[in-house]
Amino acid sequence: MSQLTKQQIKRYNRQIIVPSIGVKGQVKLLDAKVVIVGAGGLGCPVSSNLTGTGVGTIGIVDYDEVEESNLHRQLLHYESDVLKNSKVDSAINKLQQMNSSIKFIRHNILINSSNAFDILRDYDIVVDCTDNVATRYLLNDACVLLKKPLVSGSALQLEGQLTVYNYQDGPCYRCIFSKPPPPETVQNCGDSGVIGAVTGVIGSLQAMEVVKIIMNHENVMSGKLLLYDAAMCSFRNIKLRSRRKDCEVCGDNPTITKLINYEQFCGMCAMDKNPNLKILSENERMSVSDYQNITNDHLLIDVRAVNEFEMCQIKNSINVPIKQLLAGKLNDELLNEMRQKDVYVVCRRGNDSQLAVKCLSDKYSIKSKDLIGGLYKWNEEIDNNFPLY
Repeated sequence: MSQLTKQQIKRYNRQIIVPSIGVKGQVKLLDAKVVIVGAGGLGCPVSSNLTGTGVGTIGIVDYDEVEESNLHRQLLHYESDVLKNSKVDSAINKLQQMNSSIKFIRHNILINSSNAFDILRDYDIVVDCTDNVATRYLLNDACVLLKKPLVSGSALQLEGQLTVYNYQDGPCYRCIFSKPPPPETVQNCGDSGVIGAVTGVIGSLQAMEVVKIIMNHENVMSGKLLLYDAAMCSFRNIKLRSRRKDCEVCGDNPTITKLINYEQFCGMCAMDKNPNLKILSENERMSVSDYQNITNDHLLIDVRAVNEFEMCQIKNSINVPIKQLLAGKLNDELLNEMRQKDVYVVCRRGNDSQLAVKCLSDKYSIKSKDLIGGLYKWNEEIDNNFPLY
């Protein structure tokens, strides 16, 4: 006897007739509880697909409000939501219109070590749709300790990645990355950009992995990493290392048995935006207000990428992309001028400029100062009409 109602059969019949789903599979989907951490570029397609599929309970976790810069890729958010709705409320308001039979749970909060267990405990599967290293470690450790699979995705520029951690004795995130990368090497889409369609592809694939886990499918992406290259329209699977028996959290004798301070562990903030590096001393930095009062002949080096510099720039600044600087590709004429004048460095938010100051000192023995807070501070304190992105 069918365990589905007439309405459920009418709604989901196109996937019920797929042999690997059937009535039993649809019932499993309706009974499943999935939590999506992040309602942005990945979270929107994940939640849309799972809502359409009929996953019975969907929780969404996010601390942020909708901004205009979200709209090109976070397709559950509309112009009418900008600066008016939280991402959680905005997303769920649309999802409820897609499928009113789903139970949605709102978590309008920044997930951290003190609340992660309470948020994640009652769900079957956790989906990581965030964009920062600290939260990746937090979700990994919480899922290991709670014995839950973690579906992990990432997207940057024209590339994306997908894997499943902590599933059926497969590796966890720490098995692959036992230590976090240096903060200055970490990129996110706010600084490096991303094409919206890439997040759509990876988010949809994450949703598919959730469905496969619920179905007990044998080919879940555990112990494998999918690499997507949008420029080449190519997919590639690589094998990951097996679960490490000496892993700090999922190993045979774990040393991590409770959640830790992940911002301290990673040396960076547990937020998707506005990373705030601090790698220079105070005498190597200058406020935008103090810079505005400088009258002597000097050089202002803007280390953003060429396409960013073309969008907007401070008058008389010179564009030297950070990659070019770090690679040692400075022409002799510019180097001579930098050695003869005071040098100041600016970037978008005041992070790459610090790396540039350090590079100029270490590689070229040129003393310089970075502008604290970059162009965002310039907009805030000097020129409110300066365009931000």
